[in-house]
Amino acid sequence: MSAYRDEDPRIHGIRTRIRVVPNFPQPGIMFQDITTLLLDPKAFKDTIDLFVERYKGKNISVVAGIEARGFIFGPPIALAIGAKFIPLRKPRKLPGEVISEKYILEYGSDCLEMHVGAVKPHERALVVDDLIATGGTLRAAMNLLERAGAEVIECACVIELPVLKGREQLNDKPLFVLVEYQ
Repeated sequence: MSAYRDEDPRIHGIRTRIRVVPNFPQPGIMFQDITTLLLDPKAFKDTIDLFVERYKGKNISVVAGIEARGFIFGPPIALAIGAKFIPLRKPRKLPGEVISEKYILEYGSDCLEMHVGAVKPHERALVVDDLIATGGTLRAAMNLLERAGAEVIECACVIELPVLKGREQLNDKPLFVLVEYQ
């Protein structure tokens, strides 16, 4: 499901604040840059508000943000809905015992880690990131949380690149996005 289909007037402001950077981080990639969105306080607030409106009252106890841009959107959502925030980090960034999940990106491979004990069995979790492309990162985040016993309720991203078919990697898990780019 996408908010843009509902024609919320805030979506236009969000969409126009996202800059596309060609050939970054490598040739052929059209990078969707949300840093320009963050420079506009109204558009940034509207982004957070749209997610909060969707998830408030849904009994979500965990918001898991994917490094690094999931750390921008996840904490304010977690605070507003009364959930804890769990950072899902790149390897060797978290002290203490961690569990890991390797995954394939559209331009390479990587790994996510989470502290052991961050999630309790049967907690209801939301996974947050800025963008879904091929879906590998979101899938890895879901796997990590589910291995720890959480129930992933939904994934939420500011941007979707539907041509890369990332939704297909989510095994029918709901995905909520604010804007799509072809």
